[in-house]
Amino acid sequence: QTVRWHIELQPWASPTPSLNYEASRFLKYISTSQISCEHTNLNSLKGYSKAAKKPWSICLDERFSLIHRIRSKQCRLYSLGLGNDDNQFELSMANSGCEVHRFDPSIKSAHIQEGRHLWYHRLSIDWRDPNPAIAAHKLHSNTKKLGTVLNEFGHQKIDVLKADVESAEWKILENLILEDVVEQIGQLVFEVHIHWPGFEVSGNDSTVVRYWYSLLRELELKDFRLFHTYKDLSKPQMFLKKEAFNASSCYTLSWVNTRWK
Repeated sequence: QTVRWHIELQPWASPTPSLNYEASRFLKYISTSQISCEHTNLNSLKGYSKAAKKPWSICLDERFSLIHRIRSKQCRLYSLGLGNDDNQFELSMANSGCEVHRFDPSIKSAHIQEGRHLWYHRLSIDWRDPNPAIAAHKLHSNTKKLGTVLNEFGHQKIDVLKADVESAEWKILENLILEDVVEQIGQLVFEVHIHWPGFEVSGNDSTVVRYWYSLLRELELKDFRLFHTYKDLSKPQMFLKKEAFNASSCYTLSWVNTRWK
């Protein structure tokens, strides 16, 4: 199997590169569900509390495996975050019998187990592993790729990957696609930030938006379908530092892998 170094970029949205056309195509794409999911509510799960601050929607329809894996206590959730205190979604999933791993570089110890099903790890998931030469000088080198963590933990599959990583999501998503790790994931729930390009995403504005769009189209080619989209109106209405396109700077998007068994 050949290693891919970059994603396939989609054709430009217009004959000549234009931010207006790219933005309009991208925003329409992230605002349109590709598949309907009737049960996205955690209320039906045991131990759910209404206190979750954000709409982390997962698809619990019978035709997808997640609800069956929750019932048989075989589900696994990875949650990537940065010092975020809203862990209601993780607690609900753990209370439902899911094995929950929360990755956050700001926690006090390397690994903490809370209750039967919830673990906290002092790790941040990145789009590359640390340089061994630099890592050797640090006591805690706590940045790793998701594929590396899966191997180290001996996990073949993640039923749900939830990510709120403050603009690192684009490069992390790119890494998951390039290394085929995304195929080991059943559902993705990502907060995406569009007020600036994101870490290490370069190019002018129209190039950046074309890259974002191309990444999401790659997910579609891998049989992921967007079933829930939430525009966060409490965040600044900014698109690449401009008050334009009637966009929020932050959206929460949920996909289900329709090939996932």
